[in-house]
Amino acid sequence: MERYTAVMTMEPVRSSFASAAPESADIHAAAARIAGLAQVTPVLRSHSLDAIAGCELHFKCENFQRVGAFKFRGAANAVFSLDAETAARGVVTQSSGNHGAAVALACRLRGIPAHVVVPGNAPQIKLAAIRDFGARIHPCEVAQADRDRVCAQVLAETGGHLVHPYNDSRVIAGQATAALELLHAVPGLDALITPVSGGGLLSGTCLAAHAIAPGIACFGAEPAGACDAHDSLVSGQRVVGRRADTLCDGLRAELGPLTFDILRQHLEAILVVEDAATVAAMRLIWERLKIVVEASAAIALAAILAQPHRFAGRRVGVVLSGGNVDLDAVPW
Repeated sequence: MERYTAVMTMEPVRSSFASAAPESADIHAAAARIAGLAQVTPVLRSHSLDAIAGCELHFKCENFQRVGAFKFRGAANAVFSLDAETAARGVVTQSSGNHGAAVALACRLRGIPAHVVVPGNAPQIKLAAIRDFGARIHPCEVAQADRDRVCAQVLAETGGHLVHPYNDSRVIAGQATAALELLHAVPGLDALITPVSGGGLLSGTCLAAHAIAPGIACFGAEPAGACDAHDSLVSGQRVVGRRADTLCDGLRAELGPLTFDILRQHLEAILVVEDAATVAAMRLIWERLKIVVEASAAIALAAILAQPHRFAGRRVGVVLSGGNVDLDAVPW
């Protein structure tokens, strides 16, 4: 058992709407708000993967979600929760791809402007999706500090409303609906695991799971080359400012103050995975489940296979977070 010790920090939360974790009522309100907008994604099984992993795996396929990733849940909840006056000024966000595309689509559906700050190393397939959904792209450097700088500049220039990719209670509540669906479809799970980057999906998963089944164990999976979340929770202080070195392009962000607080209260452990193991798991999913997932999604299975003793004989929910892969640059 690796529950994390809470250590008080003096860091300010970036925005007032992110000052408190969403409650169970907020998650159910998000589910109602995005019903008809977001897909109810399937849960897949594979007996051969069960045998390899030594446990019973239930794969929640968010690669089949709109924009090809779970991110649409949080973006839709945030965008459609805005009052008309605020929405008319447009939405600003920062993203390496999937969240930007999700905000762009949600804004297009609502008929309002979208501005997305995008680092230079974002995959072309994700950049194309942001453009195709009608958002204006604002380029920035890879470092989180430059993302924040350009985002603040765009907010000042446009008067738009910030929808942060993870440090936002509305986004977290939206992401939590994936776990809500999974636990209603497959009651009695012993554990849940999702990838972790900024922590929005994992935070929402923990909150939804523990509202339904307080004893369920929640895990995160993180690349060894971008393990700031793991190190933050072990040290009790948010680790910021590192340069990520991982092929998992969706897992290069750092925890926000809000997601850090939620995870240190609810999380069992973050499991750190080498990229080579993630690539092997990605290929295994393609072969056995016959579906396309990106490396950032496959890391959840990779973590299970890397530490089988944690999951042996258990019923495990695995959130496959997305499936946006540049097919000209598959990593094998």
